[in-house]
Amino acid sequence: MVTDQTSSLLSVRDLSVEFTTYGQTNRVLHGVSLDVAARAQVALVGESGSGKSVTMKAIMGLLRQPPARITGGSILFDGRDLLTLPESARLALRGTAMSMVFQDPMSSLNPVFTIGDQLGTILKYADRRLGRSRDRKGREARVLEVLSQVRMREPERVAAAYPVMLSGGMRQRVLIAMALLSEPRLLIADEPGTALDVTTQAQILKLLKDLVAAQGLALLMITHNLGVVRETSDYVYVMHKGRVVEQGATAALFAAPQTDYTRELIAAVPRLTGGARYGTGVTP
Repeated sequence: MVTDQTSSLLSVRDLSVEFTTYGQTNRVLHGVSLDVAARAQVALVGESGSGKSVTMKAIMGLLRQPPARITGGSILFDGRDLLTLPESARLALRGTAMSMVFQDPMSSLNPVFTIGDQLGTILKYADRRLGRSRDRKGREARVLEVLSQVRMREPERVAAAYPVMLSGGMRQRVLIAMALLSEPRLLIADEPGTALDVTTQAQILKLLKDLVAAQGLALLMITHNLGVVRETSDYVYVMHKGRVVEQGATAALFAAPQTDYTRELIAAVPRLTGGARYGTGVTP
């Protein structure tokens, strides 16, 4: 795994974050460091409250400040420190060079607009940020193209549908399509498919992995599920109480975890019969 900041697409160094609520200040991230190289598939794993979602929000510029405050560290994307960029420059990167797949489609999609309208509007604003000129027909064609990429069998029908008319798995595919609209270099996936049944979740994870490989994207997977880690990542960072407590190549970490906490995480994952071991419904 690349650890040299100059050769990483994303390099987080010594990131510290605190929250102040009701007059009390608590440190939630303690010097977090991680790297994601171009085309790499990296997982950030930990139980609820470990700090992985705060790390993700800090990277994407989604922390509400206040109550949050970044007290130290740097977040370099393609060599530029996101924490020192003007807000307009950082906003221009979000959804274009860096995109995110959220875990809850129903809270991410507007129920009163069709899928095509929502994707088209997002693409319109992304094109404006990138200085691209694309008319309505061009945007519609791009929307159908991306819906096809996420393996929607009838992209025209999906584009004309409202979110409530789609299954959970289809809505999750729409969120992936939304993240891919502007051809980003880094895709951050926050617990994708968590609310889906294991069969559909396995399909979504395979789709993500295939798309990342086919389009040459870097992937940062945020998850509490070690089965997801095993299926989607080449390198793993383990978080506990706001710190990275272990890191390593996925196969090596599963074979010989170095910390008690990682061993406890692995031991807690349900072991299924028939060869599947890590709780995704997918046989390694």
